Amino acid sequence: MAISVAERAEDIPGAQRHILTVLVAAQVLSGAGLAAGVTVGALLAQDMLGSTGLAGLPSALGTAGSALAAVAVGRVSHARGRRPGLAAGYLTGAIGSAGVIAAAVAGNVALLFLALFVYGAGTATNLQARYAGADLAAPAHRARAVSTVLVATTLGGVVGPNLTALTGDLARGLGIPYLAGPFLLAGVAYALAAVVLAVWLRPDPLLLARTMSGEGTATDSRPGEADPHSARRSGVLVGALIMVLTQLVMVAIMTMTPVHMHDHGHGAAATGLVIGIHIGAMYLPSPLTGWLVDRFGRLPIAAASGVTLLAAGIVAALAPDDSLAPFAVALALLGLGWNFGLITGTAIITDAVPLATRAKTQGLVDVSIAIAGAAGGMASGFIVAAAGFPQLALGGGLLALAILPAVAVAVRRR
Repeated sequence: MAISVAERAEDIPGAQRHILTVLVAAQVLSGAGLAAGVTVGALLAQDMLGSTGLAGLPSALGTAGSALAAVAVGRVSHARGRRPGLAAGYLTGAIGSAGVIAAAVAGNVALLFLALFVYGAGTATNLQARYAGADLAAPAHRARAVSTVLVATTLGGVVGPNLTALTGDLARGLGIPYLAGPFLLAGVAYALAAVVLAVWLRPDPLLLARTMSGEGTATDSRPGEADPHSARRSGVLVGALIMVLTQLVMVAIMTMTPVHMHDHGHGAAATGLVIGIHIGAMYLPSPLTGWLVDRFGRLPIAAASGVTLLAAGIVAALAPDDSLAPFAVALALLGLGWNFGLITGTAIITDAVPLATRAKTQGLVDVSIAIAGAAGGMASGFIVAAAGFPQLALGGGLLALAILPAVAVAVRRR
């Protein structure tokens, strides 16, 4: 017997709870996968290339790869649903992790660069999963649904960097270079995340949401809104700008912090701790951030993102080279500012785009985010080599303040 739309509507809360549970499990695993590149990617490249100026290249390649993956995951999700799109993205990230290990064993720099590019698919997929959490959420609870998915990354993201020494020793025992060890964990974690989604993400949240809305044909215009299409374009632009700026600043400072600490005598355990704190701050505050965004609105929290990133840049720039605590504080603020910006921008984008084109538009927005991250990662090494780490940190913090004029314009338009 056919199930009516009304009967399906009654099942939405239960379906949403199941979908969030599966997404949380996959995000816990993928958090460990993405942390590997953050923790040792720059150090591995520095070791193989013998150059600090090119130490930002792994981050740039990974984020460039995530740009391509964001398009692919978005298009597959648009055509076939979130489940195949996300599973394919994580599987690609696992393949990239294996390629990094092979490149480190062979000492092949070209293969390393190619593998890091492919590895970036895991990062893109980890971010795209937040949209799946919002597909069935009511508008008043979208930010909290996004935050539930993001916070799940915390466990893997914090544990992963702190296993740097352990995975390095395991790699050495297997005849693999020490710094490639975390990519062993990344490959396994991404592959398991792909399996979890492929098997258990049913019903597909995007496909079910389209069914409930009549395949997305219903208009999303609001009372008193004269030009909904113009409002949508404005919302997409503001949301994208917020996420682009926060990503660029976060990646630039984050990428070079382990290199700067390593160059001033800090060991792998210390840099792993700082990066673990950073990733925890990126994801752990998500439930509170989601509540703040839903309670007080998108734009005030977007403004808080710019101010928090400025504070992170100032603390990092003033941190004594031989002191661990200031770097930990700076990277925590950096992660928190990014969290504010990502959840706010995601909610704005989801509010603005109708279901019929949502996945494709979200994929394109994430391309711009990935390109910004690639630019930040690539430029960071050259800036540090030419001017120093404090100048990079302070400059990044000042750049984040560009969020404030965008928020002011959006407020005036409303």
